[in-house]
Amino acid sequence: MTELVQQLPILYSFRRCPYAIRARMTLLHCSIPFELREVLLANKPRSMLLVSPKGTVPVLVLNDGTVLDQSLDIMHWAINSTYPSASDPNNWMAAEIPTIGRRLIEANDTEFKRALDAYKYEKPGDTRSLSDYRTDAEWFLVGLEDRLEYNRFLMADRISLVDIAIFPFIRQFAGVDPNWFDQSPYAKLRGWLAHLLQSDLFLGSMTKHPVWRPDESIRN
Repeated sequence: MTELVQQLPILYSFRRCPYAIRARMTLLHCSIPFELREVLLANKPRSMLLVSPKGTVPVLVLNDGTVLDQSLDIMHWAINSTYPSASDPNNWMAAEIPTIGRRLIEANDTEFKRALDAYKYEKPGDTRSLSDYRTDAEWFLVGLEDRLEYNRFLMADRISLVDIAIFPFIRQFAGVDPNWFDQSPYAKLRGWLAHLLQSDLFLGSMTKHPVWRPDESIRN
């Protein structure tokens, strides 16, 4: 008798994309096996565009054909599927204060992301300096530093969905000018970032994989 092979969810991903990083970290935290398809954003595979025409990563295709193409939707699905009880310490949403947590993630994904992009990418003929763009983003860092004065993590003394959702973007910000960030007044934020950068969860999510081809698959 031929043994039936359970098809895994398929994750289209790009290693350095912050949205994909937070999705991968959550899937790994939940021990959800998946087929990883590392893509080049300049040459997106047709199979990804067929299920998600918007053409951005991450995209998770579930066994039943459901497509989740927003990183936060993937994170919520993974947590709710694996740790439905709010009393479970692995339920990252249990430590989240709903209104404040949602506002922090929304601010990260909108105003801070726009300021971060302007800080990262030099524009020809731009009269504004790098420090000008950095200042535009610092209001968000100030708010995070204030929160970390009272808790080990952003919402409580245990990690939450908010930490994982924001962390990849702070990692990018710190990497633009590491010397400045290391000497900045955000000591608590630096400690928080260092803890997550050294975590097995982050390191495991950043394993390098070759670009996926239609006849290849990588299982995690």
